[in-house]
Amino acid sequence: MPDKRKYSDRAEYLIKSVSKRRKKLKSMSIKYKGNKCNICGYNKCVDALEFHHLQEKKFGLSKSGLTRSWDKTKIELDKCILVCANCHREIHAGLIAAPNGNIRVNTR
Repeated sequence: MPDKRKYSDRAEYLIKSVSKRRKKLKSMSIKYKGNKCNICGYNKCVDALEFHHLQEKKFGLSKSGLTRSWDKTKIELDKCILVCANCHREIHAGLIAAPNGNIRVNTR
């Protein structure tokens, strides 16, 4: 017998599940990249830690983008450095260089 459940019947459960998975993946990603900003060492609030791409990105690693498998996420993380929000903004503003020595300004 075919499953007759609808998204609307399970929406709240699915939203909570996806949110929980994204938080878990972000936590795993931060741990994988060293648990602190690669520039200033900040590590007080995980919500203030972000991933700065040093190479062309296949997909974003923002909280809303963390929905892929851990293996695919690690491949993308290997193209990034972990930085705090302040250092990330300064990299994109051209005020400081990323640890690889390149200043990469976002052109979006």
